[in-house]
Amino acid sequence: MEIEMIGITVLWTFLYGYLLVASIDFGAGFYSYYAKVTRKEHNIRTVIDRYLSPVWEVTNVFLVFFFIGLIGFFPTTAYYYGTALLVPASIALVLLAIRGSFYAFANYGARESNIYLFLYGISGLLIPASLSTVLTISEGGFIVREGGTVVLLLDELFFSPYSWTVVLLALVSVLFISASFLAYYASQAEDKDAFELLRRFALIWSGPTIIASFLVFVTLSTHNQEHFQAMLDMAWVFLASLVCFVLAVWLIYRRTYLGVAFIFVSLQFGFAFFGYGATHLPYILYPYLTIYESITGPEMGIALIIAFVFGLLLLIPSLYLLLRLFIFNAKYVKGHSYD
Repeated sequence: MEIEMIGITVLWTFLYGYLLVASIDFGAGFYSYYAKVTRKEHNIRTVIDRYLSPVWEVTNVFLVFFFIGLIGFFPTTAYYYGTALLVPASIALVLLAIRGSFYAFANYGARESNIYLFLYGISGLLIPASLSTVLTISEGGFIVREGGTVVLLLDELFFSPYSWTVVLLALVSVLFISASFLAYYASQAEDKDAFELLRRFALIWSGPTIIASFLVFVTLSTHNQEHFQAMLDMAWVFLASLVCFVLAVWLIYRRTYLGVAFIFVSLQFGFAFFGYGATHLPYILYPYLTIYESITGPEMGIALIIAFVFGLLLLIPSLYLLLRLFIFNAKYVKGHSYD
């Protein structure tokens, strides 16, 4: 396999990991605020706090790996995306800082502050909305070169139906993924009230998720016909995603095999995400930038691959220990001590 394909595959895998882990985190923030406003925090707050306490510091590792690797493997992306994404990326960084401060001061009253909890909850929706701008812009039509300058067409971006359907999909996907996992987590904790509330959220957001996915297909067909045709040529991948979605919703509805249900949710987004990425190749940005034109030198590429392999060798055992000791530890999940 060529360095270009290895590099983009590694980066896309890290981004998929961030999609899952961050979605659970972001959605949990929204549900925490909702529970506070509706005075149902006694139902789900304990489950959410128990999950987030050991996890929140790990979430952004995937995103850091992705952006460092993107600039390392494909340096030209900094020229095209650097200026264009200055505003949305800055917004995302501010929102991430707000979430980080919430966690830092959680034990000093932040969880009881309506203002802090509101910022924490709303940031969980605004961050994926702002980050989704990157995927929207990559489809072309929003960035032009004027002389030696890259210009972002904000009017085109703001009034594009495709842009808004991608934002909508990012929002509802976060809420669906998060509710699906937290419902499973609540069932493991044997917290019936929390489970029923989170299960209802998962079922509620399942419909908008599949509708938003369909709308993205429809609007992409008019925005980027070339990419849309490539997706039709790999239709089986997206049909597999749909099958996984149906199976996941069915299991959640039946209140059975909830761990398997979340695996199907992960596969649903995995098929769709990797199918989207595969059909997007070789372009990183239509029509200016491809993985072949922007790849770094062979020596730097090999060094980056080695660095990422060692990074994975450190990250995977760490994640395993985190899951083993906290997330899927029966005593911890149920709030018991280790004694």
